[in-house]
Order: sequence, then C-alpha cells, then structure tokens
Amino acid sequence: MPRLSVNLNKIALLRNSRRTGVPDVLRFGRIAHDAGADGLTMHPRPDERHIRRSDVFALAELMRPWRPGFELNLEGYPDRRFLDLVAEIGPEQCTLVPDSPDAFTSEEGWKLDGAQHRLVDRALAELKPLGIRVILFVDPDPAGVVRMHNTGADGIEIYTGAYAAAFRGGKPEALRDACAATAARAAELGLVVNIGHDLNLDNLPPLVAAMPEFAEASIGHELTADALVIGFAATVRAYLAALNHGALS
Repeated sequence: MPRLSVNLNKIALLRNSRRTGVPDVLRFGRIAHDAGADGLTMHPRPDERHIRRSDVFALAELMRPWRPGFELNLEGYPDRRFLDLVAEIGPEQCTLVPDSPDAFTSEEGWKLDGAQHRLVDRALAELKPLGIRVILFVDPDPAGVVRMHNTGADGIEIYTGAYAAAFRGGKPEALRDACAATAARAAELGLVVNIGHDLNLDNLPPLVAAMPEFAEASIGHELTADALVIGFAATVRAYLAALNHGALS
C-alpha cells in the first residue's frame, strides 16, 4: 500500500508567526504517527521560515523509538549545509530538490545539465555510503527518467503541482497521464516512485488509480489546510484512505 509521509513545514510556519512555540511541531508529529501516518517529511531552508534546524533534531529524537518503520524524510537542496545536516541526522530517506535555498517553494524537477549533474553526483557520493535512500525530485516526463536512473539514485519524487493546477482547471487528464507514464517508466527501471506537491483529498484518488507503481506521497500544505476544518488526526486518516482508493467516512 502507498505510504503517507506528513510534511510538517506549514505547522512550523504557523508557529513561527509567534514567539510562544504554538503550535508545537513535536505534538503534531506525534499526532501524525498515532493517526497512522507512515513517516514525516521536513524541508529545512536556510532562512528557517518554517522547519528549523533545531526542529529536525527534536523530531528525529521523537521518532527514534518508531524508526525505521516510521520513516524520516529530509528534503532539500544539496548544498554543504544541507548535506552535513543529513549526514548528522541519518534519515531513512533524503529527497534532493533543485531549487535554490531562497526559492519560494519546489516547483520543478532536476534537468541534470552539467552543473546539476555534478551537484547530484557529489551528493550521492556522500549519502549512499551512509545507507540513506536518495530520491530525486523530477517533472512528470517519462523521457527524463533514464537520466535519473543513470545517476545511481534510488528513486524519484514526481512533482504533482502541475497536475493539481490542471485538476483545479477541470482538465487534469494530460498531466495525470504524464505522471502515470513517468511512474511506470521509473518502475520498469527499478526506481522507487514517490509523489508530492499540492495533492489533496479531491485530486489524489484519480491519480492513485492511474499509477499503481508509486510507493509514497509526501503531503503538507493541503493536509494542513484540511486539518483546519476537520482536525489533524482525522485529516491524516482521510489522506490514508484516499491513498488506498477510499474516502472519508
């Protein structure tokens, strides 16, 4: 069954708007675990506008009794700061994204031109010997999957933001099919397939139905928004149901 990794960045963003420590990301990490999620995702940026470096250490300590079954996924741009953090924490999974550290959000995948290829090669050379699963963030384009495979990465995360935008516009079929074709090609090559960005309870089920090959969805923004209405634990359970062709009862 596909796994759900809950991204806590937006919980941290809300906390950072005050100096009270509320909401507590540790509390929400525990709620996600107790509600049945399969792991937590964190994307610590240099400006610490949401998840902070200190949060990564605190959440890793919280998760220690639950790991490796409950997965820690660190996401980020592979600069020296991030790679040192990953090596110190030792997550089960590391998702490398190509956006610069000051980017608003991750909205495109690796193109693997010369400079990007060298950057990814250096990161893989450091992380793979540590036993960390390395995932590359990619656009929904099956033609580019071979390049990702040839790096020696363990898998890909398909950027689903364009699909989500098309879904909002009422014409998701082409992007849904592109995601599915990308997943199928990656699976043929033996790569782990993850998905993420702007997935919600409406657009997730048809995507899941179209691409049975994927292993994990990392979801944060939309899940947090839904949690404002129905509560965090109930929302985690709803997304688990959506990942498994179900619905919120």
